[in-house]
Amino acid sequence: MQAFDVIVVGAGVAGLCTALAAAPRRVLLVCRGRPGSDGSSAWAQGGIAAAVGDGDDWKQHYDDTLRAGAGHNLRAAVERLTQSAPDTIGWLQQLGLAFDRDGERPALGREGGHLRHRILHSGGDATGACLMRTLAAALSRSSHVTVIDGCDLEGLLLCGSQVCGVSVRDAGGRSVEYGAAAVVLATGGIGGLYRYTTNPGCVDGAGLALAIAAGAATADLEFVQFHPTALAPNGSEGGQRLPLVTEALRGAGAVLVDGGGRRLMAGLHPMQDLAPRDVVSRAVWHAQADGIAVYLDARMLGNAFRRRFPTVHALCAAQGIDPLRQPIPIIPAQHFHMGGVRVDLESRSSLDGLFAVGEVACNGVHGANRLASNSLLEGAVFGRALGARLAAALPSPARGSTRGVRLRPAADDAARLRLRALLWRGLGLLRDAPGIRSVIDTIAADHALGECWQGQLATHLATSALARPESLGSHHRSDAPHLARA
Repeated sequence: MQAFDVIVVGAGVAGLCTALAAAPRRVLLVCRGRPGSDGSSAWAQGGIAAAVGDGDDWKQHYDDTLRAGAGHNLRAAVERLTQSAPDTIGWLQQLGLAFDRDGERPALGREGGHLRHRILHSGGDATGACLMRTLAAALSRSSHVTVIDGCDLEGLLLCGSQVCGVSVRDAGGRSVEYGAAAVVLATGGIGGLYRYTTNPGCVDGAGLALAIAAGAATADLEFVQFHPTALAPNGSEGGQRLPLVTEALRGAGAVLVDGGGRRLMAGLHPMQDLAPRDVVSRAVWHAQADGIAVYLDARMLGNAFRRRFPTVHALCAAQGIDPLRQPIPIIPAQHFHMGGVRVDLESRSSLDGLFAVGEVACNGVHGANRLASNSLLEGAVFGRALGARLAAALPSPARGSTRGVRLRPAADDAARLRLRALLWRGLGLLRDAPGIRSVIDTIAADHALGECWQGQLATHLATSALARPESLGSHHRSDAPHLARA
């Protein structure tokens, strides 16, 4: 068995930042796709939040993060995120990331939940893609990282209760084991479990499911964020990634309207179209449940739309929509998971030797609802910090015999479609006890769902949702609609 100092599983922003910052340790980076295109990070249209503008400071960013998270956030984690943001922006610039500029200054946008303009973008609405190209280029210049792509994580290796390696299935279908003093999960979220999601299909919760199987503690699994403005699909088939219509459009002046042009968010929240995502998503959901079509009207941007939002413009054009002349049809879609493997501020899980960063982890920074453009920031801040800590000191070597913990068999295509529809109904934007219980009971009664790892993971999500009887942030109970305070 080949051994490394550190194994990082996943090549999104969190995984690549961890791997780069761990120099000169010998790092193995294991990923499904190629670095730079793996996971959700490259699809991020929104930018990176940082208090770098005039009159702004980390405390205001901190307050906005707490407000969006319904106060359920771990304040120490939020403080670390917001204080570290400006320096992290500088580090990314040193790696080669060029942010859009307004003359001599960075061009700062505004998105939902932010009281100030503090969102940095690169390539207009292609920040994630630009960031990932920058990190992948830096990785190609690094001699301390070995990359094995085209692999699926299938197991964790443990010596006693300490994680000491991974088992992966490589591109040739062979099962291969690798050892390390530290294993870092950076496998992303759970979008593949939902009928409609903005995540690519490879983001399916496998890392989280495997951590649970190995006995790692979890936190806040019930908090699932839905983005209010995904481009509505042409057909009715579920389970595909829906194109995102970035929140930065609303920051630039676009508004949500019904078929008659009436403002959807008028009178519903003081911040109207820039209210936190859970508020806006539920407003869209309620309207569409009443048979009202909802659109994003960005016609007031004129020709600036094509220049500032080239990605969305191209996505609309591909569906025959001219956003300069007509409103954009939208629906909510699963977007981000605030819960995950429970970790401390050093990204350590409850299992020795196992760390987690990015969306698969729950360090408490996002609370009950993530603030817009804090996700790429979180992956960079905590990934970079974890890599630097592992470069300075590795966990003590594991001793004893090695055993493997593997995922259950995966669901087949038919079972996955049933599961996605089930979670969309029972663990969607609006939930109640009967609906949540139906998720648990249906999985238990369906042999194909009950025996696959996706079904087991969905049961954990539903059990956590059932255990929180009040509404909080993204977890909105129609049988307990009044928001609780954390």
